[in-house]
Amino acid sequence: MRLFIFTILLLFTAFSNAAQISLIIDDMGNNKKEEAAFLLPAEVTFAILPNKNLSQIFSNRAAKQEREVILHMPMESLARVNQEEGVLLSSMQPNEIVETLKAALKTVPHAVGVNNHMGSRLTQLTMPMSVTMEYLSKRGLFFVDSRTTRYSKAEQIANKSGVLNTKRNVFLDHNLQPKKIEQEFHRLIMLAKKYGHAVGIAHPHAQTLNYLQKHLPSIEKHGVSLVKLSDLVSQSSQLVKIADSESATPIL
Repeated sequence: MRLFIFTILLLFTAFSNAAQISLIIDDMGNNKKEEAAFLLPAEVTFAILPNKNLSQIFSNRAAKQEREVILHMPMESLARVNQEEGVLLSSMQPNEIVETLKAALKTVPHAVGVNNHMGSRLTQLTMPMSVTMEYLSKRGLFFVDSRTTRYSKAEQIANKSGVLNTKRNVFLDHNLQPKKIEQEFHRLIMLAKKYGHAVGIAHPHAQTLNYLQKHLPSIEKHGVSLVKLSDLVSQSSQLVKIADSESATPIL
């Protein structure tokens, strides 16, 4: 009975409050041009690549802004090209996966969670994802599935391992034409209003950052609020998930 009442209260809270979006800027840590992202609202999360010259610098700077950072963990793709240093591979043994994750997290201090960089192959595989989620559970980190393949098992395995998790609903800048960025931005808002919350992923391209700097400050006029990723993850892990069919999935 208590569980039923708690569930009803959660649903009431979710639907009585304004719709929420969280925004992640992926691929941070490569070069100084990305510093423009620090002008975005502090609610915007940075997904920082490990083992880069700016990984620790950007992570520490974000912490001073009280901005959340997550580890943008390289994972094996189906194409197996353009793989970053320290990538998680399907050929790795469990201890190798754990050691690779440990090493990556050391270069991204203050990380409160992890999302996958590429990973269209690895996120489909039970063993490496199970080892990954077990490790994240021990570290108290959440997981965001970037959804680089519709066949990802990340959500299912995260739930089984007790890892708080959510998934990407929209890539804002898969196409860098300004009209396309605007179109995806409004799709993110529409999904948030339809389901109560949604997660967008963007990248530190000049076109994207210019658009977000201009439009994020006035996002509440659309009837949605921009919230920190950890807050949305906590809520979305307890409520109904957004349907997979709503998320276009480029394979990466």
